[in-house]
Amino acid sequence: MRKGGLCSIFFVIYICNITASVFINDNESGLHQDFETWLEKLAPEKPHSQYHHNGYEDNGDAHLKRQVMGREVVVAITNGKLDFGPWEQIFYGEYDGGRRKRVLVKIIGE
Repeated sequence: MRKGGLCSIFFVIYICNITASVFINDNESGLHQDFETWLEKLAPEKPHSQYHHNGYEDNGDAHLKRQVMGREVVVAITNGKLDFGPWEQIFYGEYDGGRRKRVLVKIIGE
């Protein structure tokens, strides 16, 4: 610990793609299905013509789903471990499959 304050260390995950997400939630299969159902209601994949973005690619829905679910997570590290609540886990959301994705992981702090 440095003088004058607490040390802060954080684990950061960032998805370097505009049609995928990373988020923290409960690892429960019913909840995962609820997310899929909810996202499809918010931004249905078809008809493709409903999105102004769709022209060269038909993935306008994937961009909107990512916007809702998020692009990064930040978790504190305490005593060398990720500081989660009792049911929390990190999840990756894929909304436009078949493409290579890049994930950036960093530890920030002292």
